[in-house]
Amino acid sequence: MKTNKVLAGSAIVVFIAAIGLFVYLLNISKAFSYLSSDSKACINCHVMNTQYATWQHSSHAAVAGCADCHLPQNGFISKYIAKARDGFNHAAAFTFNTYDNAIKISDDGAARVQNNCILCHASIASVIVTNSDINHRYNDKSVKTGRRCFDCHKEVPHGKVRGLSTTPYNLGVQYVK
Repeated sequence: MKTNKVLAGSAIVVFIAAIGLFVYLLNISKAFSYLSSDSKACINCHVMNTQYATWQHSSHAAVAGCADCHLPQNGFISKYIAKARDGFNHAAAFTFNTYDNAIKISDDGAARVQNNCILCHASIASVIVTNSDINHRYNDKSVKTGRRCFDCHKEVPHGKVRGLSTTPYNLGVQYVK
């Protein structure tokens, strides 16, 4: 009987400690910031500071945030599915240090960015696609056959050159609750 009470008490203490650790991890990782569309949530991980700093000085900073370009704009559910998938992939890469210093967008992310370029710039995009054979042809890969807007417009919105040397003061940028 006494052993059962000790086991029950120990189980309760372990359960409370696990809940406390979980709440601590949620707080320290700023987990709830990822539910927002605030661009500062993207710099919770220091590896994104350069991308954030170059975006701040771009032509898009006043009109589009990270979520506007990098997440689907066709509904709440698809947006949060993409956030969950990207968040898991980012957390795994950052935790296990498997990312390259030169961060590159995934194929899925590139498709989302392309769709959002076309969504925001619909009128000009339709003209470009119509005239792609005349104005946007390079090495037999045209807009109609899969060329992406940012294949040419790489400087929008993150600048031509990205790295710590091009944004020397970016390490002072921090997420604030």
